[in-house]
Amino acid sequence: MNIELSEEEMAALVLLKRTGVPALEAAQVACAAIKSGNGRTKRALRCIAAGAEELKKQERTVSFEKAVAFALEARRERRVRTVYDFRYFTRRFMKRCPGLARRKVRAISPQECAQYIEMAFDTPRQRQKARLILSGVFGTALKRGWCNENPVARVEVPRVVEKPVPILAHQEIKALLQAAASYRGGSCAAAVGMMLYAGIRPHEVARLRWAEVDLQEQAIYISPRHSKTGGARRVTIHEPLLRILRGCQQSAACPICPPNWGLHWRELRQKAGWNADTRPWPQDALRHTFASYHLSYFRSFAELQCEIGHRDSSLLRTRYLDMRGVVAPARFWKG
Repeated sequence: MNIELSEEEMAALVLLKRTGVPALEAAQVACAAIKSGNGRTKRALRCIAAGAEELKKQERTVSFEKAVAFALEARRERRVRTVYDFRYFTRRFMKRCPGLARRKVRAISPQECAQYIEMAFDTPRQRQKARLILSGVFGTALKRGWCNENPVARVEVPRVVEKPVPILAHQEIKALLQAAASYRGGSCAAAVGMMLYAGIRPHEVARLRWAEVDLQEQAIYISPRHSKTGGARRVTIHEPLLRILRGCQQSAACPICPPNWGLHWRELRQKAGWNADTRPWPQDALRHTFASYHLSYFRSFAELQCEIGHRDSSLLRTRYLDMRGVVAPARFWKG
């Protein structure tokens, strides 16, 4: 087959040969570029330039594990509990989702994010929190240009059906207080009293020191760095709590809770009659007991909202209050 080539065509072949790419493959690339440019050379060159820029963006990314490390670093000044939760949830993601740690964040799709959340966590509430933390990882990656979007934004928020939390009966309260008074020389009695009679969360109590307790003013001051929601509040010390705290007071620098508070709190509940197998402890039972008895006795949503540290009363009205379980509220506040 004899084909005569013009000088221009010969020059084109020489040019293709200099690229080091087989002439046929180079010609195929050129044809594809011209086709993308609708047969116009200048437009084809712009297509190539745009594609090269996009390829650079796609190659500028990091692994999920590295993105987590940067996201944690960006949150190092947050509250201790916030950092702990972020670290716990991201580690569980990488432990339960094979290959996720090495996956490039730019390549992870919303569908994959939804699968990771389901694989790593079991309950709707856990998945709701996991979605929030996973979004934080991708939010950091997006700011650094490691991905084009936050894929978690397109993952449906897991629906959580709120169930009423039962409040403790008077006999249960008595058993718990007696256990607190005798357990480890009463070292946990102040913390239990604060949770029951002031509605302070277990993790907030664990951060408090006696310097934040003013028995003369009958107030406990929760600072923003100790609060779950990041807001400061003043909590009233009512008479039954005042009696407990007077018997436990220590120097200002001492923490309210003993070391290994989480372990002692579980053991104390077991001593009072609760155990994981036959009689599980209702989560947030003391805080809900406080809220229900407070409203029943003092009759003020506004005051309760301030005491408990909520921005509005909607959660109180929908989940916190179990008014049917309240019996003799005056007896509760007399201790």
